[in-house]
Amino acid sequence: MEQFHIVDACREQHFRDMSLLHALGWRTAYRDSIPADYMGKEITNDRWIPVFRQNYQECRYHGLLLYAGDVPLCCATYGPARVDQSAGDTICDFSSPDLVDWGELISLYSHPDDWGQGYGSAVMEEVLHRLNTASYPGCFLYVLRENVRARRFYEKHGFAWDGHSLNVKLAPNIVLTDLRYRRLF
Repeated sequence: MEQFHIVDACREQHFRDMSLLHALGWRTAYRDSIPADYMGKEITNDRWIPVFRQNYQECRYHGLLLYAGDVPLCCATYGPARVDQSAGDTICDFSSPDLVDWGELISLYSHPDDWGQGYGSAVMEEVLHRLNTASYPGCFLYVLRENVRARRFYEKHGFAWDGHSLNVKLAPNIVLTDLRYRRLF
């Protein structure tokens, strides 16, 4: 029987595993929304390693991984609301100064082969527990409008769209819409 365990991302292998899960999730979830040439060039398995390493070094945003033995199944990044992030650091300005006191789920990705197995829910519940224990009044996240599966998942966990959206310009001819979802504790 496989041993499931959640770890705090703190080693180079954790950062590699998280980046791989992100890339696999993107390539699967958005294969009909984002052109394959963009995905092939931009959404590489190691794309997010430096981001996760920096998050760990700065102790601002935290990474979690769910493993079965040594196989990564799901990961998340969470922490205080991004209120001072400029678009120069990412593909768009995710700053939410109106929710400065809130916690934020920055990312949540499961291996596409394991979607529907409950791994995302296990990691989500751990993130929500940690944010609640840290005395945040609630949690919010951004999810691409085109990702209907993820939106249903977040709604199942008590999140609702709060009316705020932003454009995500991946390339001159690729513009998607991010919706902000939130829930109170």
